[in-house]
Amino acid sequence: MWSRALGVFNAFALLAPLIFSVASPGAANPAPQKKEYLTDSETDKIREAMEPGERIKLFISFAEDRLKKFQYEAARRPADRRRSEILNSLMNAYAGCVDDAADQIGLAREKQADIRGALKMFKSKGKEFLATLQKIGPGDPELDSYKETLDDAIEGTKDALSDIEEAEKELSPAPVRRKPS
Repeated sequence: MWSRALGVFNAFALLAPLIFSVASPGAANPAPQKKEYLTDSETDKIREAMEPGERIKLFISFAEDRLKKFQYEAARRPADRRRSEILNSLMNAYAGCVDDAADQIGLAREKQADIRGALKMFKSKGKEFLATLQKIGPGDPELDSYKETLDDAIEGTKDALSDIEEAEKELSPAPVRRKPS
Protein backbone atom coordinates (compact mmCIF):
# COMPACT_ATOMS: atom_id res chain seq x y z
CA MET A 1 0.00 0.00 0.00
CA TRP A 2 2.79 2.45 0.89
CA SER A 3 4.67 1.69 -2.28
CA ARG A 4 1.59 2.42 -4.40
CA ALA A 5 0.97 5.72 -2.55
CA LEU A 6 4.62 6.64 -2.95
CA GLY A 7 4.38 5.92 -6.71
CA VAL A 8 1.33 8.17 -7.08
CA PHE A 9 3.09 10.90 -5.08
CA ASN A 10 6.21 10.66 -7.28
CA ALA A 11 4.11 10.87 -10.43
CA PHE A 12 2.33 13.95 -9.09
CA ALA A 13 5.64 15.51 -8.05
CA LEU A 14 6.97 15.06 -11.59
CA LEU A 15 3.83 16.34 -13.35
CA ALA A 16 2.86 19.19 -10.99
CA PRO A 17 5.25 21.80 -12.43
CA LEU A 18 4.01 21.02 -15.94
CA ILE A 19 0.34 21.15 -14.93
CA PHE A 20 0.67 24.41 -13.02
CA SER A 21 2.77 26.11 -15.68
CA VAL A 22 0.11 25.38 -18.31
CA ALA A 23 -2.73 26.41 -16.03
CA SER A 24 -1.17 29.68 -14.87
CA PRO A 25 -3.25 32.75 -15.75
CA GLY A 26 -0.33 34.45 -17.49
CA ALA A 27 0.16 31.55 -19.91
CA ALA A 28 -3.01 32.30 -21.85
CA ASN A 29 -2.24 35.99 -22.34
CA PRO A 30 1.47 36.69 -21.91
CA ALA A 31 2.56 40.27 -21.38
CA PRO A 32 4.22 41.91 -24.38
CA GLN A 33 7.97 41.65 -24.24
CA LYS A 34 9.89 44.76 -23.33
CA LYS A 35 12.24 45.91 -26.05
CA GLU A 36 15.82 45.86 -24.75
CA TYR A 37 16.64 49.23 -26.24
CA LEU A 38 13.72 51.13 -24.68
CA THR A 39 13.65 52.53 -21.17
CA ASP A 40 10.76 51.67 -18.88
CA SER A 41 9.17 55.09 -19.40
CA GLU A 42 9.50 54.76 -23.18
CA THR A 43 7.90 51.33 -23.05
CA ASP A 44 5.04 52.81 -21.02
CA LYS A 45 4.56 55.59 -23.58
CA ILE A 46 4.37 53.04 -26.40
CA ARG A 47 1.91 50.93 -24.43
CA GLU A 48 -0.29 53.98 -23.71
CA ALA A 49 -0.33 55.14 -27.34
CA MET A 50 -3.55 53.82 -28.79
CA GLU A 51 -3.07 54.50 -32.48
CA PRO A 52 -0.31 53.27 -34.82
CA GLY A 53 0.33 56.87 -35.90
CA GLU A 54 1.07 57.87 -32.31
CA ARG A 55 3.42 54.91 -31.92
CA ILE A 56 5.24 55.75 -35.15
CA LYS A 57 5.90 59.26 -33.87
CA LEU A 58 7.16 57.90 -30.54
CA PHE A 59 9.48 55.35 -32.15
CA ILE A 60 10.89 58.03 -34.46
CA SER A 61 11.55 60.36 -31.53
CA PHE A 62 13.32 57.51 -29.71
CA ALA A 63 15.36 56.74 -32.85
CA GLU A 64 16.37 60.39 -33.12
CA ASP A 65 17.46 60.33 -29.47
CA ARG A 66 19.64 57.24 -30.04
CA LEU A 67 21.22 58.78 -33.13
CA LYS A 68 22.08 61.99 -31.23
CA LYS A 69 23.57 59.94 -28.40
CA PHE A 70 25.59 57.96 -30.95
CA GLN A 71 26.97 61.19 -32.44
CA TYR A 72 27.82 62.49 -28.97
CA GLU A 73 29.64 59.28 -27.99
CA ALA A 74 31.48 59.10 -31.32
CA ALA A 75 32.77 62.67 -30.92
CA ARG A 76 33.58 62.43 -27.22
CA ARG A 77 37.21 62.66 -26.21
CA PRO A 78 38.77 61.01 -24.39
CA ALA A 79 36.91 58.00 -25.67
CA ASP A 80 35.49 55.52 -23.21
CA ARG A 81 37.31 52.18 -23.16
CA ARG A 82 33.97 50.49 -23.95
CA ARG A 83 33.39 52.87 -26.85
CA SER A 84 32.75 50.27 -29.54
CA GLU A 85 30.26 48.45 -27.30
CA ILE A 86 28.42 51.71 -26.55
CA LEU A 87 28.37 52.79 -30.21
CA ASN A 88 27.12 49.40 -31.40
CA SER A 89 24.45 49.37 -28.70
CA LEU A 90 23.20 52.84 -29.63
CA MET A 91 23.19 52.05 -33.35
CA ASN A 92 21.29 48.81 -32.74
CA ALA A 93 18.79 50.73 -30.60
CA TYR A 94 18.35 53.29 -33.38
CA ALA A 95 17.75 50.53 -35.93
CA GLY A 96 15.30 48.78 -33.60
CA CYS A 97 13.26 51.96 -33.19
CA VAL A 98 13.14 52.56 -36.95
CA ASP A 99 12.16 48.92 -37.57
CA ASP A 100 9.41 49.12 -34.97
CA ALA A 101 8.10 52.36 -36.50
CA ALA A 102 8.03 50.65 -39.90
CA ASP A 103 6.19 47.68 -38.37
CA GLN A 104 3.50 50.10 -37.19
CA ILE A 105 2.87 51.03 -40.83
CA GLY A 106 1.79 47.45 -41.52
CA LEU A 107 -0.37 47.44 -38.41
CA ALA A 108 -2.01 50.68 -39.50
CA ARG A 109 -2.77 49.16 -42.91
CA GLU A 110 -4.49 46.21 -41.24
CA LYS A 111 -6.53 48.51 -39.01
CA GLN A 112 -7.11 50.95 -41.87
CA ALA A 113 -5.94 53.72 -39.56
CA ASP A 114 -5.20 57.20 -40.85
CA ILE A 115 -1.46 57.67 -40.43
CA ARG A 116 -0.84 60.33 -43.08
CA GLY A 117 0.62 62.81 -40.58
CA ALA A 118 2.86 60.19 -38.99
CA LEU A 119 4.05 59.01 -42.42
CA LYS A 120 4.89 62.56 -43.45
CA MET A 121 6.93 63.04 -40.27
CA PHE A 122 8.55 59.59 -40.58
CA LYS A 123 9.53 60.26 -44.21
CA SER A 124 11.05 63.64 -43.36
CA LYS A 125 12.96 62.33 -40.34
CA GLY A 126 13.96 59.16 -42.18
CA LYS A 127 15.64 61.19 -44.91
CA GLU A 128 17.46 63.24 -42.26
CA PHE A 129 18.52 60.07 -40.45
CA LEU A 130 19.81 58.50 -43.66
CA ALA A 131 21.88 61.59 -44.51
CA THR A 132 23.31 61.61 -40.97
CA LEU A 133 24.11 57.89 -41.04
CA GLN A 134 25.85 58.16 -44.40
CA LYS A 135 28.16 60.87 -43.00
CA ILE A 136 29.21 58.76 -40.01
CA GLY A 137 32.55 57.00 -40.06
CA PRO A 138 34.98 58.69 -42.43
CA GLY A 139 38.03 59.69 -40.45
CA ASP A 140 37.11 57.55 -37.43
CA PRO A 141 39.95 55.09 -36.73
CA GLU A 142 37.47 52.84 -34.89
CA LEU A 143 34.98 52.60 -37.78
CA ASP A 144 35.71 48.89 -38.17
CA SER A 145 34.35 48.25 -34.67
CA TYR A 146 30.83 49.46 -35.59
CA LYS A 147 30.78 49.46 -39.42
CA GLU A 148 28.56 46.37 -39.67
CA THR A 149 26.00 47.83 -37.26
CA LEU A 150 26.11 51.15 -39.12
CA ASP A 151 25.56 49.39 -42.46
CA ASP A 152 22.57 47.52 -40.98
CA ALA A 153 21.11 50.80 -39.71
CA ILE A 154 21.52 52.43 -43.12
CA GLU A 155 19.85 49.46 -44.80
CA GLY A 156 17.01 49.45 -42.24
CA THR A 157 16.41 53.17 -42.77
CA LYS A 158 16.30 52.69 -46.56
CA ASP A 159 13.83 49.81 -46.10
CA ALA A 160 11.65 51.96 -43.85
CA LEU A 161 11.63 54.77 -46.41
CA SER A 162 10.59 52.24 -49.04
CA ASP A 163 7.76 51.03 -46.76
CA ILE A 164 6.62 54.63 -46.35
CA GLU A 165 6.53 55.14 -50.12
CA GLU A 166 4.40 52.01 -50.56
CA ALA A 167 2.04 53.02 -47.77
CA GLU A 168 1.60 56.51 -49.22
CA LYS A 169 0.59 55.00 -52.57
CA GLU A 170 -1.95 52.69 -50.91
CA LEU A 171 -3.55 55.28 -48.67
CA SER A 172 -6.69 56.71 -50.08
CA PRO A 173 -6.69 60.48 -50.39
CA ALA A 174 -8.13 62.49 -47.54
CA PRO A 175 -11.83 63.22 -47.88
CA VAL A 176 -12.61 66.47 -49.64
CA ARG A 177 -15.09 68.66 -47.84
CA ARG A 178 -17.46 70.40 -50.13
CA LYS A 179 -18.94 73.76 -49.44
CA PRO A 180 -22.70 73.76 -49.17
CA SER A 181 -24.34 75.32 -52.20
